[in-house]
Amino acid sequence: MPAIRYTIVCTMATWFLVPQAWGENLLDAYREALHTSPVLAQAQASLQAAMQDRPIAESAFLPQLGISASVGYNTGTFTGFAGLDLNRGYLSNSYSVTLNQSVFNGQAETALQEAGSRIQAQAAAVADAEQQLALQVARSYFGVLQAQAQLAVAQKQKKLLDSIYRQTEAALQIGTGDIVAVREAKARRDAADADLVKARNALAVARQGLQRLTHHPTGVLSALKHYQALGPQPDQMQAWVETAIRDQPRLLQGEAELRTSREEVRYRQRARWPRLDLQGIAQHQHGNPFPGFNENQAGVSLNLSMPLYEGGRIYGTVQKAEAQNVASLDHVESIRDSVVLDTQTAFLNLKSSVAALRAARAAVDSAKISLEGTRTGYAVGTRSIIDLLQTATDYIRAEQDYNVAFYSQIVSRVALKAAAGQLDYTDLQAINALLDRPGP
Repeated sequence: MPAIRYTIVCTMATWFLVPQAWGENLLDAYREALHTSPVLAQAQASLQAAMQDRPIAESAFLPQLGISASVGYNTGTFTGFAGLDLNRGYLSNSYSVTLNQSVFNGQAETALQEAGSRIQAQAAAVADAEQQLALQVARSYFGVLQAQAQLAVAQKQKKLLDSIYRQTEAALQIGTGDIVAVREAKARRDAADADLVKARNALAVARQGLQRLTHHPTGVLSALKHYQALGPQPDQMQAWVETAIRDQPRLLQGEAELRTSREEVRYRQRARWPRLDLQGIAQHQHGNPFPGFNENQAGVSLNLSMPLYEGGRIYGTVQKAEAQNVASLDHVESIRDSVVLDTQTAFLNLKSSVAALRAARAAVDSAKISLEGTRTGYAVGTRSIIDLLQTATDYIRAEQDYNVAFYSQIVSRVALKAAAGQLDYTDLQAINALLDRPGP
């Protein structure tokens, strides 16, 4: 995980005293999100916890050494043996050292394999969290840029409709206009005021969405330059689907969890198996009414244990594990269906985005020419003010649609990589290269 370093003391002090606005390209945003994401941190901590399952499982194959000791005071009455009639109190103490070594433990073998599957599942969960975070950052970053562009269009719309409204009022005052045109122009201008408020709010929401990921105030972002629209590479849906089935972390996690559930069934079934342990013990014991009598012993034993009947506990745990295994199998199939559909959808969306961007550019050019022609026609009296208002509205909508297509094409590239499980830092670098330097 990238670490943020500050080499100047005053800079460090400023960081803690003044809210910082990182600035500001896509990679900056992603690094900050990596550094501060609670979802990713949770996944990484869960992976660290899962990695401890392996040494825990391995411990069953290693020697187990233990020590015990006790000290106490006892009283006893002893009669009827060799004419003795003894009543006395005495101290007792004992200590022992026990060494156990597993010779055969079927459950321990499956526990080790189960631990490996859990680690694989959690490692895939971390990879999925990283890819989803990258996709979220890209969507949020370009969401802010799109909201800024839409705000600029809303301001242009307000200015354009204001000028038309003033024209209609002036025409009415000199007797060449009519009240209907004035009211229509005023209604369009009022709607533009509402659109401007809506655009400002949308920008504020988009900034908050990006800030939620980076946990820093959003500053001036690098703008997206004009670029060449690119479709899927390779341009074969099945190739992307096969890649997703092979590499999608969400599916890999589900498959690892399925292996874990299968090992759990074996683990529960092997509870019926015999267990063989080698045990060595060394023991000292002192504590009886006869002074000077001590007991010291050492021994080695081979112990066999095997459950015969435990009230149905083993049968119940096996049935439960088998049912959970079936649920895991169905869960993997559901994930696979979802991954395939997501990849196919992302593939088609990216192909559509190329055509949509090309069409949106042409629509803007056409709407602009139409607006200029209508302005000229209105000036010479061949077009009405209603015609001018409509062409102005069409031009604004064309620019809004273009902004959507312009940023959707970039996001669609990232979305396809994420759907196929291929999104990584180099992909963000390639997208980041399309950005301008941030403004002052």
